Amino acid sequence: MGPHPAVAAIRLAVRRVLHDVLTEHSDRVARSVGAASSSASAASSARSSSATHPFHPASAGEQPLVLVACSGGADSMALASALAFEARKLSVRAGGITVDHGLQPGSDLRAGEVVARLTAMQLDPVEAFAVRVGREGGPEAAARDARYAALDEAAERHGAVAVLLGHTRDDQAETVLLGLARGSGIRSLSGMAAVSGAAGRYRRPFLQIDRQTARKACMVQSLPVWDDPHNADPAYTRSRLRHEGLPALEKALGKGVVEALARTAQLSRDDADALDTWAADVDPSVRDDAGQLECAKLYSLPPAVRRRVLRRAVIEAGAPAGSLFARHVEEVDRLITGWRGQGTINLPGRVEARRQGGRLVIRQG
Repeated sequence: MGPHPAVAAIRLAVRRVLHDVLTEHSDRVARSVGAASSSASAASSARSSSATHPFHPASAGEQPLVLVACSGGADSMALASALAFEARKLSVRAGGITVDHGLQPGSDLRAGEVVARLTAMQLDPVEAFAVRVGREGGPEAAARDARYAALDEAAERHGAVAVLLGHTRDDQAETVLLGLARGSGIRSLSGMAAVSGAAGRYRRPFLQIDRQTARKACMVQSLPVWDDPHNADPAYTRSRLRHEGLPALEKALGKGVVEALARTAQLSRDDADALDTWAADVDPSVRDDAGQLECAKLYSLPPAVRRRVLRRAVIEAGAPAGSLFARHVEEVDRLITGWRGQGTINLPGRVEARRQGGRLVIRQG
């Protein structure tokens, strides 16, 4: 008799991601070996020696390390259990990281409990990482920034090729609605990517799996889970959306809202990726010989492409991507489409944009 359907679903999702990670790792190793072998051959031919020195890179024989980010909640515990099971069947080392945000009394004790549970799953390495959460962008954004900084540091230190995150289809639906409420563009509506971060570090195997399936998988495997009280605190926007907004939508529109929003995210991501590629390709053609953006050429572009070119230029000038909102880009766009002699526009990161002699000048002030 096979595993419970919920357990089978989470294991299959993780197995697919691990196969992708292994394939990408093998390709990287092969390229590295090829480059090193070429260098060794060139050096060997330059030496007059009768000895043969074959190239044996240490990395070629190492199993790649995949970490799971685990809070102790149902989603991440289900993910950790699936990683532990699948890694034993593949050439993968599996480890775990839990981040202690220090936002609740006893958070260090709970982090210690998560470490013990991950260790019992035979994950290695396993560690708790304490962070200090700032205030910039609000409590939710600040906690997220601190968490990802910790995960990045842990991945670098341990040499992990990937970090698995337990975001589910329900989380994706919430993210799409939050972007919609902010009046954001199509990139925000595309939600969370299945692969993101530097060199595709972050992987989200559960974006097609609902939260209830993950919780059921924990229950049938007798995995203890911790329900973060912040997830039920109405002080947090996502919590209100989860417990009030989405249920109200389902009551008004019927079941299937979460699935529809997740599909919207994927369709929006496909469109956003295509537009981003278009903007990157057209960027050189709207600049003069000195690299300055030409307003007349920008004006002729479709608005969605033009704004992407402008956003790229502002970020390249030093504006933090996370602080650059649609309203900022719209203000810069009006220098192209609604020119009335406006003055300099101040943007995040001390970046300034102004129109001068038919050119758009974007630089740090």
